[in-house]
Amino acid sequence: MSEGSASGGPDPRTARAVRGTFATALVLEALVVLLVPRTVAQFGSGLTAWKLAVLLVLAGLFVLAAGLVGRTYGLAVGTALQAALIACGFLTRAMFVLGVIFALVWYYLLRVRRDLLGGPLTGCLRVPRR
Repeated sequence: MSEGSASGGPDPRTARAVRGTFATALVLEALVVLLVPRTVAQFGSGLTAWKLAVLLVLAGLFVLAAGLVGRTYGLAVGTALQAALIACGFLTRAMFVLGVIFALVWYYLLRVRRDLLGGPLTGCLRVPRR
């Protein structure tokens, strides 16, 4: 276990690692969302323009959220996107399953963050500058 910084806070390396883990999870979700149109095209009414637009916007939001993880509201944005991913289950049922799996991974990461950095599940992951 690493010691806290001189100011009594968490180790900056640990905070960076946690932030990177959240960002990686969001980028992986964006990649999965970009693979969904092929599946959607084969079932139901097919891949309509609005379905494609929803999926592309959602993938873009996941990438944007990955860049915002270090901000105070970054984890809240990522958490809201988990609900949006589950809601994409209305496009194809497989998205319900993928959404729930990614939401469970996100919840696990929030718990790990709490164990490593302490404090509530929301808040800033910023690393203090030296």
